[in-house]
Amino acid sequence: MKARIHRGARQIGGSCIELESQGKRLLLDLGRPLEAERGEVVQLPLVEGLRDPDANLLGIVLSHPHQDHWGQIPDVESDVPVYVGAIAGEILRQAAFFGAGSWSVRPAGQLRHREPLQIGPFRVTPFAADHSATDAYSLLVEADDQRLFYTGDFRGHGRHHARFDELLQKPPRDVDALLMEGTHVRADGTVQPRGVSERDVRHLFEDTLRYSEGPVLAAFSAQNLDRLCGVYEACVAVGRTLIVDLYAATMAMVSGERDAPVPGSPSYRIWVPQSQRVRVKRAAAFERVNGLGKARIYAEEMATLAPTAVFLYRDGLADDLTRAVSLQRAPLVWSLWRGYLDGEHGSKTRALIRQHDWQVLHHHASGHASVPDLQALAAALQPKSVVPIHTFGFGNYINLFNNVTVRADGEWWEVRP
Repeated sequence: MKARIHRGARQIGGSCIELESQGKRLLLDLGRPLEAERGEVVQLPLVEGLRDPDANLLGIVLSHPHQDHWGQIPDVESDVPVYVGAIAGEILRQAAFFGAGSWSVRPAGQLRHREPLQIGPFRVTPFAADHSATDAYSLLVEADDQRLFYTGDFRGHGRHHARFDELLQKPPRDVDALLMEGTHVRADGTVQPRGVSERDVRHLFEDTLRYSEGPVLAAFSAQNLDRLCGVYEACVAVGRTLIVDLYAATMAMVSGERDAPVPGSPSYRIWVPQSQRVRVKRAAAFERVNGLGKARIYAEEMATLAPTAVFLYRDGLADDLTRAVSLQRAPLVWSLWRGYLDGEHGSKTRALIRQHDWQVLHHHASGHASVPDLQALAAALQPKSVVPIHTFGFGNYINLFNNVTVRADGEWWEVRP
């Protein structure tokens, strides 16, 4: 079996790996680069079968529903089969309704924890991963008596850290190549200790909500169900009401997360901002709002509840929120990577912070494994070769792991050294 990384050998995001066995090929992920601007045309990787039909390209296996791993699927011009977790596929389908992506693919097969899937000569075994995206997997691919383990994105400090613990305790054996993400492997050689966990974030939110006066804004991804569950639990603990938009509520309903709030849950309300009302009306998708029942909240009641409410915030909700509720000097808890606020995409939020004198706090846990957890995984799998991916610190792997082989984008290499 041969492999080549099209994107990711020396960058974070845009991941795409091509495997070849017996003349047949398989892709692991087809992501959109993180640095690509909204609306920017990004060229597809040079993979035969993405533009014109090629029977030798058997499919694309998606590790999880983050755009830097699936975002170029809509650009594929041929009918290539796609394999993804059932919940991940539904999250992408529902998100497309709200304009958060353009997923229109009917998956050819579903990924399930430790259940092998045969795709031509490739035997693919998914391993459920702890990550900030729901229904994420690492992938073991076997062909020609060789074994490649692709971590995808993972961590060991989320609400589902038991998945990582299980992988350490019951790892696949005889791994020839470990294709391991290294988001937190730094190019300068420094090693950060284990950071904040999802449990820590939940308690930080609880403290902030308990000692804050008036409404609180919480900025986090609607698809980060770990964060949604933690913020909701914090609201319940201190007697506040969490108010989210229809998009976030839909993500929670389809997530399969046992602890996720749903319509009818206490201390939980759902509002439908103007842009989403228009989408529902144009699509005649009235079942999306009719099923909310008494959980639905309108602008007038939002203003009444505001002193004890926590509002989910993002740029697209800001105008509706600031019209409905007085948010002067409100705490804004930024529960995302700080770079999103400091960079170009955070310009609108920074302007609102100045305009409304919001008090910014940062409570966040990374979706990616710390270096100690990366080392623990490598020790458990004992691969013959460790190959860096999804990292800018590829040159530092040799100082942290045994049997490191750095590959270049576009380079074909044998899985067994």
